[in-house]
Amino acid sequence: MAEPGQLERLQRRVRELEEELAREKGGRRAPRARIESMSPEVTDSNPYSRLMALKRMGIVKDYEKIRTFTVAVVGVGGVGSVTAEMLTRCGIGKLLLFDYDKVELANMNRLFFQPHQAGLSKVQAAEHTLRNINPDVQFEVHNYNITTLDNFEHFMDRISNGALEEGKPVDLVLSCVDNFEARMAINTACNELGQIWMESGVSENAVSGHIQLIIPGESACFA
Repeated sequence: MAEPGQLERLQRRVRELEEELAREKGGRRAPRARIESMSPEVTDSNPYSRLMALKRMGIVKDYEKIRTFTVAVVGVGGVGSVTAEMLTRCGIGKLLLFDYDKVELANMNRLFFQPHQAGLSKVQAAEHTLRNINPDVQFEVHNYNITTLDNFEHFMDRISNGALEEGKPVDLVLSCVDNFEARMAINTACNELGQIWMESGVSENAVSGHIQLIIPGESACFA
């Protein structure tokens, strides 16, 4: 037998959840339609038009080529989330995201994640957010630690075969991790594959940082 008032409480809770779901759906907006070509003119209807000004100013010759590039971002934390967002807004062709952490409310002070995404994997939450920012970009996400043996082998496979044209290597790997073990794993993988990558990091007090371009066979490796 149900306790007195239990049914009413359940019915009230169901109504509350239905109202919450309705508000959630009402607050969502469908992402814009995919854009086939980048406008060379500054127009309000094309998100790339101001970026195309770089071409008119002679800073870049062929800005549209960015849509053919694939970048792997390893670590979707303070550095990686901003990096992924900027690449998405610029219209990169494809992004591969690697991380094994989850979104926490403690992240809200510095990352682009939102409170309702707490508990989701960072790569899943990032994909949801980034896809709404720019549906032209292709995303591939991997929720695992690249330093374990099995995951490291899969990581190497994806950066060597995960470009826009499947079977070809990515154009650049960006190390946005926060620990030495992961940096060494990226260094090992990229050295073995001859893959160009960039190492980056921010100091604990966030007042300084570093960026290092590493070209296997030409520059010093991270180790």
